Amino acid sequence: MSGHQGPDESVQGVPRARLIDREWRGIRGAGSVDVEAVLHIIAAEAKLRPRAEAEADPSWKQVIPYLLLRDGERLFLMKRSRAGGDARLHERWSIGVGGHLGPGDADVMAGLLREFEEELAADWRPEPRLIGLLNDDSTPVGQVHLGVVFEADAAGRAVVVRETDKLSGSFVAPEEVRSGYARLETWSQLLFDYLRQGLPPEG
Repeated sequence: MSGHQGPDESVQGVPRARLIDREWRGIRGAGSVDVEAVLHIIAAEAKLRPRAEAEADPSWKQVIPYLLLRDGERLFLMKRSRAGGDARLHERWSIGVGGHLGPGDADVMAGLLREFEEELAADWRPEPRLIGLLNDDSTPVGQVHLGVVFEADAAGRAVVVRETDKLSGSFVAPEEVRSGYARLETWSQLLFDYLRQGLPPEG
């Protein structure tokens, strides 16, 4: 998750009971949950709250668009340095581009495209495909967030990270992500676990 929003900024979210019916961990795709129905609820009912207040309320889910960027089979892997503002993310790896929905985001897709343009530099815009919902109620941070996961293919087009003092990023083979699995932030671990179902077995 992106750390762009500060504790005094407002973020969009929806009461937990409107989005999920029970605690679960991982990614639920379109085959196991009506993701489009959840997106309609978010579009119709999302409200702004101060982020500091929302972080302390597990009855309310902050909505996070989260993009897996591919180039064919390769995955865009970002490695965070110790220069970022959120110490929880220092030296963590991520295969997801995303962050909170803010006051100016009309919907989840608008927030996703804004995050893409804020975090990455490219002369093209992604055409995201919806994967599913990501939830992790096993941690205090996870309890107050719900991810809406998409993927997009760069199809050979160049993309680089903007904040090179805080991040490095490049397309890598799935094996490199697998070898650094312990360094992935939790949501990226859950996303990679989901992808593993369709990846060749290890060595």
